[in-house]
Amino acid sequence: MSFAVIQMVSQPDVATNLAQARKLLEQAAERGARLAVLPENFAAMGRRDAAAIGRAEANGEGPILPWLKQDTRDLTLWIVAGTIALPPDNEPDAKVRACSLLVDDQGQIAARYDKLHLFDVDVADARGRYRESDDYAHGQQVVVADTPVGRLGLSVCYDLRFPELYTALREAGAELITAPSAFTAVTGAAHWDILIRARAIETQCYMLAAAQGGIHPGPRETYGHAAIIDPWGRVLTQQDSGEAVLLADRDSNEQASIRARMPVSSHRRFFSQDAMRPAHIAE
Repeated sequence: MSFAVIQMVSQPDVATNLAQARKLLEQAAERGARLAVLPENFAAMGRRDAAAIGRAEANGEGPILPWLKQDTRDLTLWIVAGTIALPPDNEPDAKVRACSLLVDDQGQIAARYDKLHLFDVDVADARGRYRESDDYAHGQQVVVADTPVGRLGLSVCYDLRFPELYTALREAGAELITAPSAFTAVTGAAHWDILIRARAIETQCYMLAAAQGGIHPGPRETYGHAAIIDPWGRVLTQQDSGEAVLLADRDSNEQASIRARMPVSSHRRFFSQDAMRPAHIAE
């Protein structure tokens, strides 16, 4: 089974972004992908009205969710919809979350992951200060779901710096993990490749790292380098900048062999009840 990651250079206008995303998703479907991953903020980049966007979508008045459900049906394609601003289910007036939706090829929401770790960071770039918590609330749940290409764990961007999340995804049965992202050019150049490969190696999962890669309003420049990493940490495909559709196949036999030959999950001691308990505490 083939899967795809998509790189975009999204702008503030939702209609323009959705039209471009549709073209890229069509390419993925035509090339045989059963699942495609869009980047973080694929539908709107550089806007500060996340709450208004999210409430409109939750009330059935926004364009993004209908577009997404229609595209999955039209293209017979499972889609991981990067991130969309949405309030929690059944709480339309609550603060929005940075929500990554998994939508099946019949237009049904198969899973929802709300970004756990928010990017409240100072960066040495033209923007300087990032405070996602001004607009979004933290998520609360680890999410794994079955798909045609395997059992899929969901994560987003800044999550990559917190390996305990990926340990939890592996323990929940993940075979592939998504990381739709919009890394800054500065932090991406320093850490992106290292992080996505490390998360693949330690979990022995495929990493599906969709990305934003270019110049956006704000001012903001994103790093790009969307990639697919295999469970041995090899870069199967990568795109430096600009729009791209990257495909790879999951080799389930090789993945099983890697896990059998190096059974790191069963060797883990840090999270066991008895391991790491000190025998003596100095006074």
